[in-house]
Amino acid sequence: MIKKIGVLTSGGDAPGMNAAVRAVVRAAISKGMEVYGVRRGYNGLINGDIIKMDERSVTDIIHQGGTVLYTARCLEFKEPAGVAKAKEKCNELGIEGLVVIGGDGSFRGAADLSAMGVLCIGIPGTIDNDISCTDYTIGFDTAMNTAMELVDKLRDTSQSHDRISVVEVMGRGAGHIAVNTGIACGATDIITKEVPYDIDAIAKTMLEKKARGKQNFVVIVAEGIGHAQEIAKELEEKTGIEARATILGHVQRGGNPTVRDRVEATRMGYYAVELLEKGIGNRVVGIKDSKIVDYDILEALKMKKPYDEELHHIAEEIAF
Repeated sequence: MIKKIGVLTSGGDAPGMNAAVRAVVRAAISKGMEVYGVRRGYNGLINGDIIKMDERSVTDIIHQGGTVLYTARCLEFKEPAGVAKAKEKCNELGIEGLVVIGGDGSFRGAADLSAMGVLCIGIPGTIDNDISCTDYTIGFDTAMNTAMELVDKLRDTSQSHDRISVVEVMGRGAGHIAVNTGIACGATDIITKEVPYDIDAIAKTMLEKKARGKQNFVVIVAEGIGHAQEIAKELEEKTGIEARATILGHVQRGGNPTVRDRVEATRMGYYAVELLEKGIGNRVVGIKDSKIVDYDILEALKMKKPYDEELHHIAEEIAF
């Protein structure tokens, strides 16, 4: 039986990571394991920024955004020598298993460490929901709700000034936040890299809608497209309607996690410990059809996640 495990958060922070850490720590303790918190991701693992945790270490963190274990990029860990250092530190502390909460890059590191004999389990934590092996990633729901709330506030001023509001939301590699936020906010148009768009056609449609009495417009742009300022400028030139761009940025990463993020993070954290208890490593935990599942890390990294084109189509059809 595994006696000591570690837990770390890596990559961009996401609301709900603390709930996952809490679940890992308490599940492990309930199963008689010692738990170590690795601070600042793989950088902390290499450099020994590691603390022993107990049940009180995770008191009152389930509602907090960010990550109490901090996170950092680690270029050194991308090299075999860096992975070897991390393995040595695990040997030194007697850590036999490691739970890694993060995204695809974090999982690649977990696969490398698994190959050296440390049992690693990945938990998908990223607001972009762009990890292919799972229907849902920790932080996605909170980020969408934050974006929705901010767009709703922008709509108030957009309406007051008969204005076009071009709002850029996060999602560098995928438009999942954009399409869901767009439909939730009743956006006039949603622009993502997954669906071709035509600025001339968007402007023409806006003028048609204005002729029918519509006075303000909200356009949601995914970070992967970017150029919100340029898009706003083009739309203003083509329509004659004042347009302003707003980039929501990293505010979408913060805030108290929603019920869904807290619950799903807890489910996945507990499941990860169950796998380690069985001596199973080199796996990524995910959610498929509301059930917790797991995959080989390398297999998971090869998967492709579809974009919800049907939802995008619905948004276009009902945007009058």
